Amino acid sequence: MSEELTIEDLAVVGEIPPALDGRYLRIGPNPIAPDPRSYHWFLGDGMVHGLRLQGGRARWYRNRWIRSAAAAKALGEPPAPGPRRGDDTVNTNVLGFAGQTWALVEAGSTPVRLGETLETLAYDDFAGTLDGAFTAHPHLDPATGELHAITYDAHDQGTVRHVVVTPDGRVRREEAITVSHGPSIHDCAITERYVLVFDLPVTFSMGTLIGGHPFPYRWNPAHPARVGLLPREGRGDEIIWCDVDPAYVFHVANAYDADDGGVVVDLVAHDTMFADSPQGPDSTHSALERWTIDPATRSVRRQVSDNRPQEFPRIDERRFGRRHRYVYTMLLPESRDPGFVGASGLVKHDHEAGARQVHDFGPQRYPGEFVFVPAHADAAEDEGWLMGLVVNMADETTDLVILDARDFEGTVRASVRVPHRVPPGFHGNWAPA
Repeated sequence: MSEELTIEDLAVVGEIPPALDGRYLRIGPNPIAPDPRSYHWFLGDGMVHGLRLQGGRARWYRNRWIRSAAAAKALGEPPAPGPRRGDDTVNTNVLGFAGQTWALVEAGSTPVRLGETLETLAYDDFAGTLDGAFTAHPHLDPATGELHAITYDAHDQGTVRHVVVTPDGRVRREEAITVSHGPSIHDCAITERYVLVFDLPVTFSMGTLIGGHPFPYRWNPAHPARVGLLPREGRGDEIIWCDVDPAYVFHVANAYDADDGGVVVDLVAHDTMFADSPQGPDSTHSALERWTIDPATRSVRRQVSDNRPQEFPRIDERRFGRRHRYVYTMLLPESRDPGFVGASGLVKHDHEAGARQVHDFGPQRYPGEFVFVPAHADAAEDEGWLMGLVVNMADETTDLVILDARDFEGTVRASVRVPHRVPPGFHGNWAPA
C-alpha cells in the first residue's frame, strides 16, 4: 500500500456479534520504496492495519506505518522517540499487553508502543528493563499473566535468552542459554514446567551477508536439530536438549506436560527452509505435526497430524501451556509457492476426535492467519469466533471475516468490507477494548 487511510463505518454483510468490542490488528512488511534487487518478504517497513468493532458495527479501518528512522524520513516526519537496538524496522507481530498495544519483530529492534488509533508512540524497552533483543513471538501464560519469550540476536551467535515480562510491562528475567552457529528461533512454547527452545538448522550465514542479501540466515545441514526443555525458572545450563530429525519450525500451536513426564507440542514443521531462495521461504513441504519429547531419553518422536501444506497454527490462547483440543491452521498451496498465497481454506483440527473440518472461502479468496476469540470469559474451548482477513483477488478487496467456531463449515457470521487489498502479511490479534 502506498498511502495511509482512515475509513469510517465500513459496510458489513451479516451480523457482527455484539459482544465483540475491540480492535482486530494485523501487521506485515510494506516497503515505502521497495527495491526488487534486494527484496526479501520478511523485510521492509512495518505497516499495521486495524479495524475497530463496537456495538455490532465496524467503526473504522486504519493502516499506519511504524515510524522507524527510515520510514519517518521517507514520510517527511521525525522518527518516533525511544531507544533503538540496531535496525529499528518492526513488522512481524502486533498485540495487546500490559494496557498497551505493541508492535514486535524478532532478532533486533526494541518493541514499539502504538496508540489506540495505530499511531506510533515510542520505541519502548519495557521502561528500561530489557537489556537485550526481544522477539515477535512471546506467549502469554494465562495463569500468571506473564509473557515468555525466547530471543536471539544476529550479533551474538553463541547465546539465546529466555525473557519474562510481568503483567505491568517490566522484564523480570533474562536467562542466557548457550548455542552455536547463531540459530534463527522464530517461535517458542511454554508448559507448566518448561519453556521450549527450538534450536533447528537455520543459522546465521556470513557468506549470505557478504553476498549482499539482507536476510543472513540459511539452511545449515551441519547444525544438529534439537529441542531444549528449560525449567521455567531454571539456569541456562540446566536446559535438557533432545535430538530431533532435521526440520524447521516457524510457528507452534501449543505445548503441554504429558502425564508420563514428557512434553507434547503441536506445530507446523517444514522439511527445509532458506536452502535455495534468497527472497523468502522455500520449503518443499510443510505439515501439522505432533512432537512428543522425552526428557529421560532426550529424544523427540514426530507424528504427522495432517500432511496437507499449512501454516499459522493458532489455538484458544486461554489454553497456552495446558492441554488443548483444537488447532486452527491456514492451508497453503499444494504446489511450491514462496508467497504462501493461493489456497482458500482454513482448517479446524480436533485432536480429541481425530477429525478435521475445512472452511473454504471460495475461488480467489485467500485467508491469512485467523485468531480465536472466546464468546465470554467462561466459554468452552471452541465456544467463540474465528477472525481474520481474507483477500479477494478477483476485485482487489479484503474482508475481515468472522466465523462461528462451532459452525466452522457453515455460513460466515459477518464480513466487514475493506474496499482495497490489504497485502498478505504476518500476524494478527484481537485486542479487546
